[in-house]
Amino acid sequence: MMKEMIKVSTKKSALGRGLGALIPEINDSKGIENNITEIDINEIMPNEEQPRKKFDEENIKSLAESIKEHGIIQPILVRKEGEFYQIVAGERRWRAARLAGLKKVPVIQKQMNDREMMEISLIENLQREDLNPIEEALAYKKLIEDFNLTQEQIAERVGKSRPVIANSIRLLNLDRRVIDFIIQKKLSEGHGRILASIENKDIQFEIAKKIIKDELNVRQTEKIIKNINEKGKKKLEKPKKDTYIKEIEEKLMYYLGTKVNINYKKKKGTIEIEYYSKEDLERILDLFNM
Repeated sequence: MMKEMIKVSTKKSALGRGLGALIPEINDSKGIENNITEIDINEIMPNEEQPRKKFDEENIKSLAESIKEHGIIQPILVRKEGEFYQIVAGERRWRAARLAGLKKVPVIQKQMNDREMMEISLIENLQREDLNPIEEALAYKKLIEDFNLTQEQIAERVGKSRPVIANSIRLLNLDRRVIDFIIQKKLSEGHGRILASIENKDIQFEIAKKIIKDELNVRQTEKIIKNINEKGKKKLEKPKKDTYIKEIEEKLMYYLGTKVNINYKKKKGTIEIEYYSKEDLERILDLFNM
């Protein structure tokens, strides 16, 4: 027979209001005992919209062994969805319980809307540090696009600053190949934030490959990108004109009464004379006795 243990933490969450503020019973041991029920594990289904997309199989196996020995320490949070119960928080425990062969699992059932469900699922994963940087960014983006939350509102809910939320979302503008590197943990979130400052996605990818190959840290990556940006600025800067050329431009402008630009390259160049109407063109041609 499965040994059941319920462990309740009364420690204040470090993330915004935390799960305890969103669901008061979680920080109330008496409230938990009154709200826990056991239901058939086959009546529970995962939330397809939950932030976490990848699960470590070895981690699940390890948790399954622990559940066989000690039971489920923390109940799974669910909401009623038709004839089934949808997981709000605790999918990892549910997966491990199935692997352990449990027929029933302890749950807390709560009524909540889609936005509340998304918030709680996100906060739970952030508390456990279960999300990779891209999953976290996608969750923030979904709260903004689907539930009209602002970055400030999200920051308040998860206990982070608004710039942190903004920088996280910026990772989604990276080249798809670079995003995959972050998911695969070949690149860190810090690398990703720096690479996001480069608009050209092919350049992002090339630098990302160099980072992985040469095992560059964030500071070394910053130096590479700083050099690239400085070279780009120099290319955009127009070369300073020779004093002699500038004097000729000014003389022509004074004589012709219009803007004159001389473009020169070594031994040859062009002279551009602006005119603003047919009559203005005829006036300039008359000055050349044409």
